[in-house]
Amino acid sequence: MAKYPVENIRNIALCGHCGAGKTTMLDKILHDQGVVNHNGTVDGGNSYCDFDDEEKAHKYTIETKLTHFDYKGKLFNLLDTPGYPDFIGQTIGAIHGVDNVAVFVNAQSGIEVNTRRVFNAAGKAGLGRFVILNKMDGDNIKFDELLKQIKDVFGSECFLMNVPLGVGSKFHGVASVLDPAGAGADALVDVAAAHDEFMEQVVMADDEWMEKFLEGEIPTEADLAKLLPKAVATGTVIPVLCTSGKAGVGITEMLDAFALASVAPNAVARMATNAAGEEYEMKCDPNATLVAQVFKTRSDPFVQKLSFFRIYDGSLKTGDTMTVPGSRKGVKVAQLFQMQGPQNVPLDEAGPGYIVSVAKAEDLQTNTVIGTSTMAPIVFPTPMVSLAATPKSRGDEGKLSGALAKLCEEDSTFRRTQDPQTKELVITGMSELHLQILRERLKRRDKVEIETKEPKIPYRETIQVKAEGSYRHKKQSGGSGQFGEVHIRMYPFPEGTNPEEFCTKDKFPTLKDFHMDPEFNFLWIDTVTQGSISDNFKPAIEKGFKERMTKGVIAGFMVQNVAVELFFGKMHDVDSNETAFKTAGSMCFRNVFQSARPTLLEPIVKIEITIPSDKVGDICSDLSTRRGRQNGMENAGGGMQTILAEIPLAEVTTYARALASMTGGQGSYSIEFDRYDVVPGNIIQDIIAKHKMEEEEEE
Repeated sequence: MAKYPVENIRNIALCGHCGAGKTTMLDKILHDQGVVNHNGTVDGGNSYCDFDDEEKAHKYTIETKLTHFDYKGKLFNLLDTPGYPDFIGQTIGAIHGVDNVAVFVNAQSGIEVNTRRVFNAAGKAGLGRFVILNKMDGDNIKFDELLKQIKDVFGSECFLMNVPLGVGSKFHGVASVLDPAGAGADALVDVAAAHDEFMEQVVMADDEWMEKFLEGEIPTEADLAKLLPKAVATGTVIPVLCTSGKAGVGITEMLDAFALASVAPNAVARMATNAAGEEYEMKCDPNATLVAQVFKTRSDPFVQKLSFFRIYDGSLKTGDTMTVPGSRKGVKVAQLFQMQGPQNVPLDEAGPGYIVSVAKAEDLQTNTVIGTSTMAPIVFPTPMVSLAATPKSRGDEGKLSGALAKLCEEDSTFRRTQDPQTKELVITGMSELHLQILRERLKRRDKVEIETKEPKIPYRETIQVKAEGSYRHKKQSGGSGQFGEVHIRMYPFPEGTNPEEFCTKDKFPTLKDFHMDPEFNFLWIDTVTQGSISDNFKPAIEKGFKERMTKGVIAGFMVQNVAVELFFGKMHDVDSNETAFKTAGSMCFRNVFQSARPTLLEPIVKIEITIPSDKVGDICSDLSTRRGRQNGMENAGGGMQTILAEIPLAEVTTYARALASMTGGQGSYSIEFDRYDVVPGNIIQDIIAKHKMEEEEEE
């Protein structure tokens, strides 16, 4: 049986904007609890939690780190998450592995972009939330204004659970609102008044207690041990705690608050679907069938792949075999671990609420649900910033492919694709910083260096009018020659056009055959009569068409939305062959295409931009300069607005940088492909000129 029953487990993610002091706080806690024997610092490069080389060099957290310790008979799992929005995927994964989130706010800076984001994500996940006002020993802190901002942005449910004694250099302690008699004269607010407000809000979580409270009864400490977790779980109360991690002030009181008021794993409702397709609520039963979900994957240089998962139902022992989708034999647990920063601590058995890891389980990926049931997948943000990548050294293509696959496993906000049209290897992340850090990791860990540039936009070529023409391919160089003559008509074939309605007998009286290729939205029409071209050569002609469509005609981009009617041709009894007709088809397609008013199509994306309300005018003005068209606006809450628009993909390849500049880092956006549309004439000429220049450089 697991050492800790589910009611004695507290899983808490430390979240917030970069610079709020999360890692420093956790380093101090681990030292105070005897987990580590040195008091490391981020700035000193010896933080216990920021142990990766990239983290030491940049002095900020890049990956979520897991730690654990016993506090007052409870198992505390504290997860340190990155503060930069660039690494939000790590934070989202951590949020789905815990039951509580402690949102750190830098008391000097107030609420920042990532603070708001993680607070909302925790609320959406139904977790208990705490607000930690850290760095209370900093300069120029306006405490009253800070509290007002927290209530305005995070909600009126935010109440002080302790009160700072002094501020700035005079911050020396905190007074609990649960015991107003112990407050000092230098408390920044009236502790007795704060006590009454806090208690009045707490009892609102329980109808019976609310009646008792109105009749003058005050909850005892034993009553609060039941009431507070319920109030936090329902969101009735969001406790606000004051600390200074660097000075070590308020840390014990914060842990006491977590022990008293945080939500146990069995107090958060989580659903699963069994093998019969029936949805049910998991009860955190150690005797139930195992249900667990992988929320993080890491490649460790010593044990290779590590998979981190949270157990929701059932129990697991070292030596057990786990049922995993897609694995015939299941996955045998050679050794269960509890993570302690960079160390793997062996564990014999784990039950509901435990966060554990296993090594070298190749069948486990982030989002894998272990067991016979299924759970809703963790939804990670879609990466938006792309770069075309090539290995710096020739011959490193294979090594780079394996290294990128490893990064994709570790980071659910990283993508790598091979663009079939541009032939480029494209890597996509949350930001330029995100991709830069991953490049550094490739160099350090996998010994692969890459060069990057902006990826090519996958334009498409098409035509605007009907055209007709022919081409004769004739070649004689001793012996059998080559001969093939092809006559075609070319028609615009817009996406969504019905082939049956297009190919009517009225339009094509001698119609023999037609079929579509959805890759190009290309319609082949055969109206050849009197056997002027043998049926044996027609597949070669069509192959010639498609090869030309793949190469492009005017600017090297794939052709689409075209119908071609093959209506006549000529053969030679000796010299005609498939090669000749394939060449004739390709050249005929090129010539007729050029006379059918060719144009370029560009990808249009739907974009949703979430920004502070006071930046709406600036963003809308900028969109219009980028050929964007606004379709609407929605209130995103917390003083934020979401602009809905459509815009050419070419105009947003570097939008992350521009948006951050215009909104002070508070804006975010997502894009989704919508359709292809015609490129304006003046821009077409620039694209064609650029293509010709690239061709000349390659020659």
